[in-house]
Amino acid sequence: MGARTILHVDLDAFFAAVEQRDRPELKGRPVIVGGSDPTQRGVVSAASYEARAFGVHSAMPLRTAYRLCPHGVYLPVDGRKYQAASREVMAILRRFTDQVQPISIDEAFLDVTGSRALFGDGEAIGRSIRAAVREEVGLTASVGVATTKLVAKIGSDLRKPDALVVVPPGDEAVFLAPLPISRLWGVGEKTAAALREFG
Repeated sequence: MGARTILHVDLDAFFAAVEQRDRPELKGRPVIVGGSDPTQRGVVSAASYEARAFGVHSAMPLRTAYRLCPHGVYLPVDGRKYQAASREVMAILRRFTDQVQPISIDEAFLDVTGSRALFGDGEAIGRSIRAAVREEVGLTASVGVATTKLVAKIGSDLRKPDALVVVPPGDEAVFLAPLPISRLWGVGEKTAAALREFG
């Protein structure tokens, strides 16, 4: 069988993308989901890529986001709508394997090692998933393909949005070597600083 084939599928700017999908007038505009009144307390749940260009990111206080992007479109969280879109995407993933491990509402790992005979290699499966999510759910997803969860997740995050990054078996070290330590899953600012001190 050889090396395992693991995919990490990550929906791009998920809450904001759902809002842009459902309200075409928001396409191309900076959309910030977290609250309709950015002068009140609250945090950003999701920011469209147009909003990210102004430095807005998730978990940021809404007031900070408003200072950075006063002309943004601020919307409340619509959990029911996002859950429905998530269920549609997870159903697509399960067509390719029963080995699906959701890790949040907008991302999941898939072990497609046993699916290659049916659907092709990891790259082919990644392309099929991205196409189905776009055509059936109206959203974009970034996919990382690798032999481990860690490398697949780093891959999916590397060229967002709407990207497919494949790390062939044996190329993991070459792929990871030039990346900053902060790319590692779970490494925040403090851990990254500590690891840099250790060289």
